[in-house]
Amino acid sequence: MRRGGRRLRRARNFVFLKDVAALSCTAFGGPSAHLAMMFRLLVEKRRYLSAAELLELQALCALLPGPTSTQTVTVIGYRLGGPNLAYLTLLVWVLPATLLMTLAALTLSRLNPALVAALVQFVQPVAVGFVAFSAYRIGEKVIQTKTAVGLTVASAMLAYFFQLPWVLPVLLLAGGAVTTVRYRKHVIEPEKKPLQVEWANFLLWLGILVGAALLGHYTRWLPVRLFENFYRNGSLVFGGGQVLAPLLFAEFVEFKHYLTPPEFLSGLGMVQLVPGPNFSIAAYIGALAMRAQGSGTGGQVLGALVGTAGIFLPGTFLIFFVLRFWARLRQYRVVKASLEGINAVSAGLVCAATLLLYHPLPDRLLALPGHWHLGSITAVPLNPLLVGTTFLLLLWERVPAVVLVMVALAAGALAG
Repeated sequence: MRRGGRRLRRARNFVFLKDVAALSCTAFGGPSAHLAMMFRLLVEKRRYLSAAELLELQALCALLPGPTSTQTVTVIGYRLGGPNLAYLTLLVWVLPATLLMTLAALTLSRLNPALVAALVQFVQPVAVGFVAFSAYRIGEKVIQTKTAVGLTVASAMLAYFFQLPWVLPVLLLAGGAVTTVRYRKHVIEPEKKPLQVEWANFLLWLGILVGAALLGHYTRWLPVRLFENFYRNGSLVFGGGQVLAPLLFAEFVEFKHYLTPPEFLSGLGMVQLVPGPNFSIAAYIGALAMRAQGSGTGGQVLGALVGTAGIFLPGTFLIFFVLRFWARLRQYRVVKASLEGINAVSAGLVCAATLLLYHPLPDRLLALPGHWHLGSITAVPLNPLLVGTTFLLLLWERVPAVVLVMVALAAGALAG
C-alpha cells in the first residue's frame, strides 16, 4: 500500500512539474497574466487547489518581498509535495526565462530587438485576454457578498489610478481589515492548534544576507558581490518587476557602471518579451557584469547563475517561513473573516491588471534616470479584436491556452 501511494504521489508530482514547465514556456505578460494562466491550468483544469486558495496564496505572497508569481507557483508545489517539490517547481519555472535572458546577454552584439518584438507582437493582446478571462472567472467564484463587490470595484479603481509599489499591500491589508468585523459569523475551530513559529527559514534568509555581505566585502570576488547585490535587492523589493527595475538601474548602471544605459534598457525590453518571471533580468545583468573580468563565456554564465540565485532565493525563503505557520494562523476567526476581503481585493487587482496591460511596463516605469526609452522594443500593438477573441475562446473551453500562445507566436513570425 505504501509503495503504491508513493508511486501515485510521484506520478502526480511529475504531472505537476510538466504543467509548470508548460506555464514557464507560455506565460507571457507579467505577474497578472501568470496568475490568469495558473488559474486556468492549475485550478480549473487540474484542480490542484481552489480559486479562493489560489487568491489567498497570491495575496500572501504579495505581502512579502520578492517575485509574487514565482512565490505563488513555488508555494503550490510546496503544498502538493513539500520542500523538495517546491524547489524543483522553482527551478522549472525560472529556467526558460533565465536561459533566454542569459543567451540575450551573450549575443547582445548580434541581437535585433525589433525582430524579437515582431515575433511576440500578438502575444500581449492574447495575455490581456487571459487576464480578462481570469478576472471574470475569479469574480464568479469568490465574490459572493455586496461587501466583496464593493471592495473589488474600489480596489480595481485605486490600483488603476495609483500605480505605486506600496498600494498593493496596503489595499490587501485594508480589504482584510474591512471584513474582520464579521469574525463572529465564522465557526470556532473545535480543536484549535496553538500557533508555533518555526524560525529556520527566516534565520537562513538572514544568515545568507549577512554572510554574503561579509564574504563579498573581504574577498572582493565579483561573483560573490553580485550574489549579495541581487540577494539584497530581492530581499527588499515589494511590488514586482516595475519596482525592481529602477533599483537595478541605479545600482548596476549609475553607481557601478557594469552596464551602459542602452544595454540595461535593451535587457528590460527583452524581459518583457520572454515567458516567465520578469526577475529573470538578473541573469542578463549578471552575465554582462562579468565581462570586466575577462573570463569569457564561462564567466558570464557564472554571472547569470549567481544573479538568478541571488534574486529568487530571498522571496522563496521568506514565503516558506510564513507558510509554515500560516495554516495554524488561519484557524482564528479574525483571520478567516479577513480572507473574504483579501480575496475580493485580489479579484479587483486582476481587473485593474486587465486595463494596465494596455500600457507596456517601461512606459509606466518610475521615471528611470536619464529618461531613456525603449522605442520599438515596447511598441507592441494591442488589438481589441485579439483580446476579445482570446476571451471567447477561453470561455468556449475547447482550445488549450498553450495553443493560443503558439498561434500568436506563429502569427508574429509570419508578420515579422
